Amino acid sequence: MAELIQVKVAELDGEIVALEVQPDHIHLFAGFPPTLAVRQIMHRIKGSTSYMLRQEFPFLKSRLPSLWTRSYYVGTAGNVSAETIRRYIEAQKGR
Repeated sequence: MAELIQVKVAELDGEIVALEVQPDHIHLFAGFPPTLAVRQIMHRIKGSTSYMLRQEFPFLKSRLPSLWTRSYYVGTAGNVSAETIRRYIEAQKGR
């Protein structure tokens, strides 16, 4: 999953600051060009990763109706430093 996200973020001309993949959720701290809306970014990341995982692991098609929910949380780094957010995401490893 991490590799797929990295590839898609690069395709969107984004830059990953921190990424942590958990069994039931993902923390992604990244920057993207202002020409992309957040909903476009999330739709493209979720859509491409779901497609690729279902291609590689066909059993996912019958076991799960959807790999992603429609929801996501997005916040800005305006009130805290990028370093604080990066440390928080890295602290999620193994949780």
